[in-house]
Amino acid sequence: MPKMKTKSSAKKRFKVTGSGKIKRKHAYKSHILTKKSKKRKLALTHSTLVHPTDEKSVKQQLRLI
Repeated sequence: MPKMKTKSSAKKRFKVTGSGKIKRKHAYKSHILTKKSKKRKLALTHSTLVHPTDEKSVKQQLRLI
């Protein structure tokens, strides 16, 4: 039986932390940056965790469950 493949789009976008939580980057940081404030762009730079309601879906795509 072949192995289940990880979704390529998910493996590019998410990382798993040591405690098993899933890290993600913020959206809206790639273009049209002139109208966004420096404070807003700086806040979008930092990574954050995936919301608990979406965690199951992301773990499924990464084949962790």
